[in-house]
Amino acid sequence: MDIERRENPLKKESWRTVLTMAYQSLGVVYGDLSTSPLYVYKSTFAEDISHSESNEEIYGVLSFVFWTLTLIPLLKYVFIVLRADDNGEGGTFALYSLLCRHARVSTLPNGQVADEELFEYKKDVISSANKGLGLSLRSTLEKHRLLQRILLILALIGTCMVIGDGVLTPAISVFSAVSGLELSIKREHHQYVEVPVACIILVFLFFLQHYGTHRIGFLFAPVVITWLFCISAIGLYNIFHWNPHVYQALSPYYMYKFLKKTQKGGWMSLGGILLCITGSEAMFADLGHFSQLSIKIAFTFVVYPSLILAYMGQAAYLSKHHIIESDYRIGFYVSVPEKIRWPVLAIAILAAVVGSQAIITGTFSIIKQCSALGCFPRVKIIHTSSKVHGQIYIPEINWTLMLLCLAVTIGFRDTKHISNASGLAVITVMLVTTCLMSLVIVLCWRKSVLLALCFIVFFGFIEALYFSASLIKFFEGAWVPVALSFIFLIVMYVWHYGTKKKYEFDVDNKVSIQWLLGLGANLGIARVQGIGLIHTELVSGIPAIFSHFVTNLPAFHQVVVFLCIKSVPVPHVRPEERFLVGRVGPKKYRLYRCIARYGYRDIHMDDVEFEKDLVCSIAELIRSEAPECDVKMEDFEDDERMTVIGTTSTNTRGIKLCEDEDNLSEATSAVELREITSPKVQKKKVRFLVPKSPEIDPSVQEELQELMEARESGMAFILGHCYVKAKSGSSFIKRVVIDILYDFLRRNSRAPTYALSFPRASTLEVGMIYHV
Repeated sequence: MDIERRENPLKKESWRTVLTMAYQSLGVVYGDLSTSPLYVYKSTFAEDISHSESNEEIYGVLSFVFWTLTLIPLLKYVFIVLRADDNGEGGTFALYSLLCRHARVSTLPNGQVADEELFEYKKDVISSANKGLGLSLRSTLEKHRLLQRILLILALIGTCMVIGDGVLTPAISVFSAVSGLELSIKREHHQYVEVPVACIILVFLFFLQHYGTHRIGFLFAPVVITWLFCISAIGLYNIFHWNPHVYQALSPYYMYKFLKKTQKGGWMSLGGILLCITGSEAMFADLGHFSQLSIKIAFTFVVYPSLILAYMGQAAYLSKHHIIESDYRIGFYVSVPEKIRWPVLAIAILAAVVGSQAIITGTFSIIKQCSALGCFPRVKIIHTSSKVHGQIYIPEINWTLMLLCLAVTIGFRDTKHISNASGLAVITVMLVTTCLMSLVIVLCWRKSVLLALCFIVFFGFIEALYFSASLIKFFEGAWVPVALSFIFLIVMYVWHYGTKKKYEFDVDNKVSIQWLLGLGANLGIARVQGIGLIHTELVSGIPAIFSHFVTNLPAFHQVVVFLCIKSVPVPHVRPEERFLVGRVGPKKYRLYRCIARYGYRDIHMDDVEFEKDLVCSIAELIRSEAPECDVKMEDFEDDERMTVIGTTSTNTRGIKLCEDEDNLSEATSAVELREITSPKVQKKKVRFLVPKSPEIDPSVQEELQELMEARESGMAFILGHCYVKAKSGSSFIKRVVIDILYDFLRRNSRAPTYALSFPRASTLEVGMIYHV
């Protein structure tokens, strides 16, 4: 369904499909946002203010909650930010990806002009149609490397805060849900019960990640719907039973009265009020799994009114209960009728688990994006569902989040400090989104700079007010997301910097084609049977790692493929545009280059299918190439001509590769070129099935036969094992970054997925020191 929607953007979905996705989005997207009534009032009235019999504080807080929910999630996200999708994908990196393409400020070093011909790249018309200030802003960004680095760091800060939110949201959601136990036990004892129960639930939650959300996901939407029904019904009951006139507090005048009366205390309490929009960013981040319309319908007609009723109901109850035994009993559960308190507690715990699940899954997804774009060390990514796109599990990140989450829960042991930390993380992500959106309005939507300024001033002012209220509580818990983000930011930037320097070394030390082609006579190089896959990050030229290999072992395979597997700044690359294939040198040398392109949300193919597609793409290049296009050795240059070729499944009229285990029933309409067998050694039978066409040129047939023989002999994967060191004369900071930090990350990161998929017996690692 997602793929069909991406390929047919103009095809309108039926209302049944939209409503079905809206129902599903309630469980995936809104679990975190819907559980915020558990802790907003309790965090707001923690210490900074207390409500009096005049009810000005209660009404003021309700007014702030109402207008914050209306302006940020409803107006900003639903009506504006959701429109800034990157080919159906959302999140911080989606905005950064849009800016990279429209302003050409991408930090991916191996970008090519051919990437701009991709379908999803071209769907957003990239032109210099900006005028006046918009055009000057774009040219300024493209010229100044410093501004590009600032833009990257801004995107990374937003990403790091999302990861920090992945630590804090499960802690505060689960802890607030189990806080209902405090009404049944003494205050001095409730921490000894709540903390262990919360920790047990958290361990269970992170343990479930291994099984994948698709196995327990069918419960998500019913749980959230039941929870929303409960809080809205309780809210309605409290409104009519305790204070039907509480609707008057929706007037913005009560915000003014609140700040005028409470002054500094009221300003500091804004850090608790902003928790009412926790999870709003998920509407944008999870856009790739649903449609804009479905997310808008779910929030506007279900989530938003339910939350408003819940907050109004709590305010109505508190407005008639000024004398409460203890301040800690001002939370959500005190307003729940006693007869249904235990069932509501059970539903709240389930809803908290669902809300936490959504942010954990979102953290996995954003780390996968960062890793694909070279901004995070490689980690093990497990796809937990073969049917639902984007459901992944990362063991290292899962257990790291669990340990940090338990540390926060045990360390603080109350919602006050955890809410201070969570509030700062939430509002920082929103500020980053506001800044990037203002650039998107000018550079991508080509609207006036004045409109972008209005957007950033209006929403930026509101968010800056909340940010200042959260930052003032730095030493009361708000330091946690700052510390976590700082650590992750260092990891991400060091990895990005080291990867970029390594690529620059490859570019500076690549070998000319003429040098390689002239080696045969000088060194007596032999050609052995089989296909040699030389992995390289380069998109042109011969990598230094190959010259290092050849000069030390003067032999290479009869067919050599320089393979580059790279990510491009779009979420998905269509299978029919997967490969860029070209020759390296004249035909007789049988040297090819193959660039496999993936989007930052794409799933890499398994090794068997990938090998077949790779060989077929080279065979298709050989078949489709004109016989007279051969280039003489002395005229050859490094800039090879590349041809776009799709995967075997999409290239229905192209060459098919059939092996022993394949079903050949589909070959009835094709011409069998050749079948190779050996009477002595039983080899894998390989044949190319060529579509019926005019007579094949003898040279093409000869080259295809040689490729078949090489495929039968097997594939060898030559992988560079690089030791990156700072070159002599480097500054102290650079030596620390490269020799210590980047080296540590490199040694502890995973090997590339495609390298792990090849059998170890067929893999040859070539060691080389890179002085960067």
